Amino acid sequence: MAQSLAQPLAQALLQHGWMLSTAESCTGGLIAARCTDLAGSSDWFERGFVTYSNDAKHELLGVDPSLLRQHGAVSEPVAQAMALGALRHSQAQVSVAVTGIAGPSGGSADKPVGTVWFAWALPSDTGPTLGAETAWVKTECRQFPGDRTAVREATVAHALQTLTHWLNARGSGG
Repeated sequence: MAQSLAQPLAQALLQHGWMLSTAESCTGGLIAARCTDLAGSSDWFERGFVTYSNDAKHELLGVDPSLLRQHGAVSEPVAQAMALGALRHSQAQVSVAVTGIAGPSGGSADKPVGTVWFAWALPSDTGPTLGAETAWVKTECRQFPGDRTAVREATVAHALQTLTHWLNARGSGG
């Protein structure tokens, strides 16, 4: 499964000449692992951040603690800040971030187990392909059924497939 998800992503990133960084919370590095399972991934995968705690989100990605306090770790603003932080703290042009509740505990009425926020950051169509200040960010919230493993695997698949979609939608050359 890793190669079936990573291969089209690799091709799209190589076509653009871009590198990827990941910022992961609920998946604990599984997205980076799926990417680096593919031989030759060093040509398009720059680095991964596993920021499971709020302190790690702040220290490694620069997520503002006030966002975490106001919205909670599992939120659109935090996912967006994670994606932009992954660009700011790497040499990548593209990032994907995930933050969610994989379970079996930790859910609430407004954020049940299986809730995951995604953010994908790509270079702007109008700006240079350098860094977070010129990034275009797309966010999405999904609710995945199943146990902890199912939620995490669905999160990985959606993150990689959607990033591949956005890259392919950009066309060749960016």
